[in-house]
Amino acid sequence: MAKGGMPNFGGGNMNNLMKQAQKFQQQMEEMQEQLQKKEFKASVGGGTVVAVANGKKEIVDIKIKPEAVDPDDVEMLEDLIMSACNEALKKAEQETANEMKKLTGGLNIPGMF
Repeated sequence: MAKGGMPNFGGGNMNNLMKQAQKFQQQMEEMQEQLQKKEFKASVGGGTVVAVANGKKEIVDIKIKPEAVDPDDVEMLEDLIMSACNEALKKAEQETANEMKKLTGGLNIPGMF
């Protein structure tokens, strides 16, 4: 053991590890910024309802064609809206997971996103 009761990790290796950790953190931040700027669009019902989510997994836009509005079948419109929103959010989640996998080289780091 080295002086002070701490094992000797070899200063150079520890410095390299710290530099790699800092580089990884910077890459993560850049990736998050890029993903947050992206938009993910999903269309259902033959384009009757379109939902757009951002990389923060927030719905930022919904478009509904007039022919989708049937006062006698509100449930159908609700289902279309829900499906479009869920699909847009799913696309955002998948893109985030894919980018994370590229960055980590496939390592599974729980709680990262």
